[in-house]
Amino acid sequence: MEKRNHFYMTTAIAYASGKPHIGNTYEIIMSDAVARYRRARGYDVFLCTGTDEHGQKIENKAAEAKVTPQTFVDGVSGQIRAIWDKMNASYDYFIRTTDQNHVDAVQKIFKRFYDQGDIYKGYYEGWYCTPDEAFYTDSQIVDGKCPDCGRPVVKAREEAYFFKMSKYADRLIAYINDHPEFIEPELRKKEMMNNFLLSEEGLQDLCVSRTSFTWGIPVTFDPKHVTYVWLDALTNYITAIGYDPDQPYEKQSAFFKDHWPADVHIIGKDILRFHTIYWPIFLMALDLPLPKKVFAHPWFNFGTDKMSKSRGNVIYADALAERFGVDGVRYYALAEMPYASDGSVTIENVVRRYNTDLVNNLGNLVKRTLDMQKKYFDKVIQTPDASEPIDRELVDLCLETTNRVCDAMDTYHVSDAVASIVTLLNRANKYIDETTPWVLAKDETLKGRLGTVLYNLLAVIHWAAVLLHPFLPETADRILTMLNAEKALKQSQEHQKEHGYILYGDFVSDESMFNSLQPGTQVKDSEVLFARADEEKELAAFEEERKASMQAETPAVEKPEGCAVIGIDDFMKVELRTAQVIDCQKVEKAKKLLCLQLDLGYEKRQVVSGIAKFYQPEDLIGKKLIVVANLKPATLCGIESNGMILASGEEQVRVVFLAEDTPLGERVR
Repeated sequence: MEKRNHFYMTTAIAYASGKPHIGNTYEIIMSDAVARYRRARGYDVFLCTGTDEHGQKIENKAAEAKVTPQTFVDGVSGQIRAIWDKMNASYDYFIRTTDQNHVDAVQKIFKRFYDQGDIYKGYYEGWYCTPDEAFYTDSQIVDGKCPDCGRPVVKAREEAYFFKMSKYADRLIAYINDHPEFIEPELRKKEMMNNFLLSEEGLQDLCVSRTSFTWGIPVTFDPKHVTYVWLDALTNYITAIGYDPDQPYEKQSAFFKDHWPADVHIIGKDILRFHTIYWPIFLMALDLPLPKKVFAHPWFNFGTDKMSKSRGNVIYADALAERFGVDGVRYYALAEMPYASDGSVTIENVVRRYNTDLVNNLGNLVKRTLDMQKKYFDKVIQTPDASEPIDRELVDLCLETTNRVCDAMDTYHVSDAVASIVTLLNRANKYIDETTPWVLAKDETLKGRLGTVLYNLLAVIHWAAVLLHPFLPETADRILTMLNAEKALKQSQEHQKEHGYILYGDFVSDESMFNSLQPGTQVKDSEVLFARADEEKELAAFEEERKASMQAETPAVEKPEGCAVIGIDDFMKVELRTAQVIDCQKVEKAKKLLCLQLDLGYEKRQVVSGIAKFYQPEDLIGKKLIVVANLKPATLCGIESNGMILASGEEQVRVVFLAEDTPLGERVR
């Protein structure tokens, strides 16, 4: 027998900035289902997941929590792993980007890129999205917001190293054209090609280091720089399997060469650019093969809205599991997410699908079949020796379902695979209504037919349980136990490991396997697999949780001390006017001060402001803002200031900017 195939698959590593919601958790559930399916097909699967733990956002979060960044990510990474475990994710390796072996490898990779001329030092000036740790050009941002997450971007300027993306752009374009299977779904490939690789701007060089914060992997030869979080994070796919940056591919370990290139990276559609443009180019620079496929799954929305803590519509997988069980959550996630378009999750939908598919269809089929087996034959499986033509439909549909499940899972149409199994269960329930076992039981001469009907039902349940195992592992095991078939399944799995037989291929694509249950053996007492959920009760519980979460997320704002109460007459003495910055310069020998030249429409004036720590002069030129126009002149560092601009905050100052069409010199009331 030929050696079984290795199958290396990865999830995107979760960003360790907070607890993942059901949309984030979907990825590990889906990846686990694919991994379990591949193992059932006889593949030697290695599933890698983990946490991405560096970056400015995490440094900021740790500061807010008043703990060190390492302490912060230790806690969040542990929370993420606990949720992955609760969802029964059968991963083989959980990598953290703070692991020392990963840190060492990233530093060597960065140095190698620099030594071979792929990296150069310069200054980054442009737009930055802190939540996504991503840079954008003027043409990429949409209405001043990140094109991926829709949140505001900020102007950034700092010394940085850049990777020469343009050096490899043509090679990547050729690769994508020559390998149509590389990016799926197809529409995602078109997005990457049209928006980045074939855009008028062309592929821009990528900033790969930062100097404005310190929580990252230091650049060994220039320690004030830390590695850009995406160069750090993406390399986890090779460091996790032992990549040695000092050795060419031919001299890597046997384990590495057995698993690289990866068979598939399973990621969210929002990070496709990093995985299909930056990552392949990094690999080209390392002279490593590219992954065989990058599959970008869509998102889960709350109804039609994006999940957001501020909207109070975030749903967490572990909380759902407390009410619907782990397999209830897994089932909803896998059945409800389409192949290419976004899925929807609401409590109403969860309850309805849970009750319809799991309680009524699967659970009811198993319970009433076993109850009838107990009632009519004292749980003893009968010999199926009284077949009729209608029985053939069940056998054919079982074989057809296996083919459909395999075709769907091979192409990552996971919800289609689940739907095929549901169709089989529906047909079995219909078969009960067609054969009416309770009527057959009244006639002693039809006892043989009754035994055959129940055998066929048990056989379908057995078949469906094996097919369901990658999706609902706990439930499948419970069903096999009730059928007293778990021993036969384990023997089959052990035989598979020893001889390389393919379980899905041999066990559920051979017609003889329909008759694999042994007559004379006893099934066990039935159990309630899924208890019916009360929609009204679940909605009320969710609403209570939502309110509590919103209160927890809303920080208490202390009333400022020493605020004097003034009347309207006092307030009206302050003259606030709209103005535009026509020039701005740094004040020499004063790190905090900027000197702004303002146009109020009816006059021009000079204002000195202590905002140099938060804004570069070019960030302000052309912007419209509000100035206190009747403030007594003051001299700061030898420069006269005639007014004050409006801004908020203390530790982080934010200037109040106005719309571009605001007239100059208007009084603000």
